[in-house]
Amino acid sequence: MKRKIIKQAHVVNEGKTTVGDVLIVGERIENISNNISNQHADIIDAEGLYLLPGVIDDQVHFREPGLTHKASIYSESKAAVAGGITAFMDMPNTIPNTLTQELLEEKYNIASQSSLANFSFFMGINQNNLEEALKTDNENVCGITDDGLYFNNEKGILANHPEFLEKLFSRTNSLVALHSEDDAIIATNTMNFRQLYGDNIPFSVHPKIRSEEACFASTRRVLEISKKHNNRLHLFHISTLAEANLFDNQTPIHEKRITAEACIHHLWFSEKNYEKLGAKIKWNPAIKNEEDKNGLLLALKEGKLDIIATDHAPHTLQEKSGNYFQALSGGPMVQHALPAMLELFHLGLISLEKIVEKMSHNVAAIYRIKERGYIREGYYADLVLVNLKSNWEVTTENILYKCQWSPFENQFFKSKIAKTFVNGNVVYDSGFFNKYTHGKRLKFSKSR
Repeated sequence: MKRKIIKQAHVVNEGKTTVGDVLIVGERIENISNNISNQHADIIDAEGLYLLPGVIDDQVHFREPGLTHKASIYSESKAAVAGGITAFMDMPNTIPNTLTQELLEEKYNIASQSSLANFSFFMGINQNNLEEALKTDNENVCGITDDGLYFNNEKGILANHPEFLEKLFSRTNSLVALHSEDDAIIATNTMNFRQLYGDNIPFSVHPKIRSEEACFASTRRVLEISKKHNNRLHLFHISTLAEANLFDNQTPIHEKRITAEACIHHLWFSEKNYEKLGAKIKWNPAIKNEEDKNGLLLALKEGKLDIIATDHAPHTLQEKSGNYFQALSGGPMVQHALPAMLELFHLGLISLEKIVEKMSHNVAAIYRIKERGYIREGYYADLVLVNLKSNWEVTTENILYKCQWSPFENQFFKSKIAKTFVNGNVVYDSGFFNKYTHGKRLKFSKSR
């Protein structure tokens, strides 16, 4: 069995940073110690580098099947491992929508043959497939979600249908992950601004259309229903400080029944960036103001928000062009998420230990992922080596997304991903990829 020793890395794990060696045997970490002898192993000199657990991203849209003109599981998992992400959980708004167990398994089959990272796929839910969604196997599927799915063109996401949520929450024992915005408030705001601007609404108005009020009203309503049933609820991409303050920071992460996340774009950009970037930072929920951006980071550090995700949702540049109503919402993020968070570390805004907690440890805890998310003996060797002193610029030449653009273009980062390990294999090494190994299906505890 192949053996590797990562020598003299700064190991960032479980709230502390220590210098030492990590022995990998096959797929797993066998030993963590101050100094491990050769043992006929391949030696990886990590002196001066930082070893982190691989990032686990619980919210991506890799677009396969049906939308592979803008992304595929292979192309986006390749970008992900280059960004230090070793596992992802993909949304059901592919074509066809993932609304049956058979379609769900088809996506797992595609990933098993093409993904460079470990993977899981959410089961989709709408008003017509409740019984099918309730069949979801908790040990083999990360959860059920409506993210990116709609009841129909007139009726929106589940957060706007409390009667359906009551039925769902009262019956499911799976983790339910939801997008939370109030469609009625958004519709009223859209109508008001359309009267002012016609179809040419400035992109800077996006956070006023998909407003704080729309987010807060919906999130508060969903939380009230969930608390009645004590089921496992996770709220995707919280975008406002007002919402963040609705969440509990007293309960330990392993005991929380309700959890929530912030996304990279809401932590990095604010409304002042719309003038320059326009549709490139049009996401749903919208990027809000500076107070919200700073408040979300504080809420993460205080434990009100539990994890950091990307909501990686690539579109072609053509799909991001046109007027406010024509430009699609969403953008690519997985390759640059960890470098962006490390930039906030360099700015003194968050510690390395907290980044690891929010991007690895807590994701594993929330989803009850087996034997991943930590640097522990016996766990899978999903790891990322980072050089914190290697400046680089995001350019069109080094962007790996199939859509070939990023809102971070021309941004300089101080930290670079040196190597990414998935199940003990070096899948990314300073610009080179091992395309001959594939990730594994994530496994979960049955009880959520």
